[in-house]
Amino acid sequence: MKHLPNILTGGRLALALFMFIAVALAVGGFPPISDRLTPEAQFSLQRFAVIAFFVAGITDFFDGWLARKLNATSLWGAILDPIGDKVLVCGAILALMAMNVNPTTYLPCALILFREFTVSALREVSAAKGVSLPVTVLAKWKTTLQIVAIGCELVVVSWSAFGLPPELQSGATYAADVMLWIATTVTVITGAQYWEAARVKLMEL
Repeated sequence: MKHLPNILTGGRLALALFMFIAVALAVGGFPPISDRLTPEAQFSLQRFAVIAFFVAGITDFFDGWLARKLNATSLWGAILDPIGDKVLVCGAILALMAMNVNPTTYLPCALILFREFTVSALREVSAAKGVSLPVTVLAKWKTTLQIVAIGCELVVVSWSAFGLPPELQSGATYAADVMLWIATTVTVITGAQYWEAARVKLMEL
């Protein structure tokens, strides 16, 4: 049972990989195979990709919860968990771009990617100096907001694939965009907090 949290984290990485492949196939990323796909098969792949994203997002909650409940925290878990989060979120953003998402999402998606890569680099440099940057409560909420918001955008861009009513798509797109901007705002704020915390600790060395 103590290995279950790490198994869930590994499953999240596997689901993220499946999502990449499904989207690539659906949008023509593998010409020898994609060219032979029917529109219905492409829609099926889009649906599978979105479902895989949401299942992977759910594991993000349960692996941490189980690790605490089972007292099964480990070094591998501490390493894989943030990697799984970033691979899932950044990969889903790339999937959105590949599926021709609404251009209004370009800026918030770019800000999320910028924050994730800069904070990862900041953590690496800080760790090399013996400085740790603990995950804040707001940063944990940030990941949840990102998964919900990006998941909503994936549903919107796959609207036809799910056979949802066309007349509702405009309102759903607006709601998804608002949610994405909320997630982006929290993402930028947590990035600034990490930057300031690192600056203060590094100045003390």
